[in-house]
Amino acid sequence: MLTEQRNPRTMHIDHAATLDIIHIMNDEDATVAHVVRDAAPEIARAVDAIAPRMERGGRLIYVGAGTSGRLALIDAVECVPTFNVEPDRVQALLAGGNDAFVRSIEGAEDDRAQGAVDVRALNLTADDSVVGIAASGRTPYVVGALQAARDDGVLTIAVSCNAPAPILDIADIAIAAPVGPEVVTGSTRLKAGTAQKMILNMLSTATMIRLGKVYSNLMVDVQIVNEKLAARAVRIVAEATHATEAEARALLQQSDNQIKVAIVMRLLNVSADEARAILQQSRGKLGEALANLKR
Repeated sequence: MLTEQRNPRTMHIDHAATLDIIHIMNDEDATVAHVVRDAAPEIARAVDAIAPRMERGGRLIYVGAGTSGRLALIDAVECVPTFNVEPDRVQALLAGGNDAFVRSIEGAEDDRAQGAVDVRALNLTADDSVVGIAASGRTPYVVGALQAARDDGVLTIAVSCNAPAPILDIADIAIAAPVGPEVVTGSTRLKAGTAQKMILNMLSTATMIRLGKVYSNLMVDVQIVNEKLAARAVRIVAEATHATEAEARALLQQSDNQIKVAIVMRLLNVSADEARAILQQSRGKLGEALANLKR
């Protein structure tokens, strides 16, 4: 496996000055984005398969172990406030359970049968999408979950930093990001982890864009749960409608802090109830709603 090979460029890193260590690591990290870019067609294909399923009520389910699982859990959790999705719409299965987020659960990743049990416990439907993430591409827990999901007729996607790899062979859509040997041999929390984080960002964010949760480049479905996000909501409404901050605050108050409703109210000069009805007709997609009504 590439991720287990020794990196000839870092053989003497233990004798390097601290600044040189940092430069070496930074040079290695700089190669990751190019590898992920090479996988862009498969990432886009995955998004185009996930989005319509989620629009019909399906879930995006990540499965991973160790660093891969922890990165997946972070991505899933952050979708809730960023895009105002229910907590179960994007979720992560981590080998060893959520306790494995903060401590190592020895042997959990080697249990292929448990991967199948855990994913099937979610009562999968045809509109769900299961994404298996493993730097090695062969983690038994992830293999078991992906195989069970595919056997049950669910869309399966694999993200691996090795190719070829078992999970790539199982999945309907195979995303390979072979970042090569790590700075510290086998430490896949480094370049492999960076690649996985980038790919997960792309999968979830691009899917949410396709679902209409972004207008221009504004997060118009953000949950207003603290002062920072309240201030951001005001800026979003002001920037999207050319309103003053005072006008934006008033619109948000009238719309029960629903940013898209506030924007429609301002741009179409309608009431909050009328704005909600307009958005409902466009399945919550603000850009589509405005485009349809401006024709």
